[in-house]
Amino acid sequence: MFTQNKCLVHYCRNNALSTFDAEGNITDEKNYCLDHIPDPGLAKSAIYKYISEHEKIVGLNASGILFDNVDFSNKKFFGCNFTNCSFINFHADNLVSRMCFFDFSNFNDCSFTHSSMIFSSFSASTFAHSLLTSSNIIQCNFNAIQAFQSSFDDSDLFSSRFIKAVLTDTSFRNCNLKKAFFYDTERNNVSFKMSNTREALFSRNGESLEERSLI
Repeated sequence: MFTQNKCLVHYCRNNALSTFDAEGNITDEKNYCLDHIPDPGLAKSAIYKYISEHEKIVGLNASGILFDNVDFSNKKFFGCNFTNCSFINFHADNLVSRMCFFDFSNFNDCSFTHSSMIFSSFSASTFAHSLLTSSNIIQCNFNAIQAFQSSFDDSDLFSSRFIKAVLTDTSFRNCNLKKAFFYDTERNNVSFKMSNTREALFSRNGESLEERSLI
């Protein structure tokens, strides 16, 4: 898990960005958050460089960073923090994510196809024109996301949560929805074709999508 050092500005409660030693390894050294760091461009470059040079990334804190036209394909992330980040034209096919946080982030024109994400959180994030298809997305948190023209098709969403999500023109075709939570969602033109909706929960009373439609 990433080191939860707070920003060196005494009144700031943001997590500090990761620091790196002379050999390029992540350290526990105290630092500023992106809002207060003296040279944000240099901090971003150091994080970009670290990710590009490592296949396995453990404990990285990159909160607030913009990733524009960056490729995370085939990378493995463990216990990393990407909260409040922006991902634009972002490629992350065959990504591995374990216990990572992407909360309050924006994903625009992104691809996570054939990925494996377990115990990771995307709560309150926004997805637009993004693909999370043909992936294993197990016990992940998508609560309160907003998704527009995005797709989770052909994915295993076992025990993942979409509570209070706003889903528009978004597809969950041919997905495993066993124990997935969709209650209190707003859905407009959402497809669950060929998915096992009877095993998902669409209300706090445990009703399936078919039972919910009869009310």
